[in-house]
This record gives sequence, C-alpha cells and structure tokens, in this order.
Amino acid sequence: ILWLSETVPSVLCKKIQIKAREDLLKPVYLQAATEFADLHDKTGRMKAKGVISAAVPWEQSREYFYNLAKRRISQDAYVSQLKAADSTLSTAAALDILKSMCSADWEDNTAISSFYTDSAAEIAAKIASVKKESIQSKIDALNAQLGEL
Repeated sequence: ILWLSETVPSVLCKKIQIKAREDLLKPVYLQAATEFADLHDKTGRMKAKGVISAAVPWEQSREYFYNLAKRRISQDAYVSQLKAADSTLSTAAALDILKSMCSADWEDNTAISSFYTDSAAEIAAKIASVKKESIQSKIDALNAQLGEL
C-alpha cells in the first residue's frame, strides 16, 4: 500500500502536466492545421493541381451540380451497360465509345445530358452492337481452339 500512495500523486501530477502542455500547444497546432487546410483546399490551389477546371460561382452552383449529377448518373449507367456487353472493355474504352457518338462539347454537362436523353435509342443500339461483336469474337476464339484439336 505504501508504493500505491507514492505513485498515485506522481501519476496525477504527470497527467496535470500533460494537460497543461496540451493546452499550451493547442493554439499552435490549430493554426498549423488551418494553414495546411487553406493551402490545400482553396480553389486556386485545386485549379493549379488540375483537380478542378474552374471555380463555380455560388449563384450557379445548384444548376451546375444538378447538371453534373444528371450527366454522371446517365454516363455511369451507359458505361456499365457497355462493360456488361463486352467484359474486355475498360471504363476509358466505354467512355471513348460514348464520346465517338457525341458531337456536343464533352465538357458541357447540359449538352451531354441532353445527348444521353435524346440519343437513348442510338446508344442502346450501339450497346447491342458491342454485345453482338463481343459474342462473335468469343465464338471465333472457340472455333479457333476447336480447329487446333
């Protein structure tokens, strides 16, 4: 019991010292963290790194992100359908197929969304064509293997 009475005050003293040191250093670390975040999350820095193409004005942000989301939902659905039609297609290759079908500016989310809506039948036909070509290439590969036997 003697050893316990000697260590409890020293442990308590150490905890108090640690807490005081944390309180002393907290403003310094907060300032460093804020500065770090400011250097990385500002639009100028993000644009310089190529993460964004431009800042979206607050007044246009709702419309911009609505059109972006609408485009990406349609685009991701078509890419998934193309990749399901031909399992050898990468996402980039599926996007290239969609780009080749589109005459609109690829950076204009509104125009691309309209293209996806207006050209749904043509895109569906292209997906069917890709699936047919994929199946035909599998049949040709199997015939080639059969010929080797």
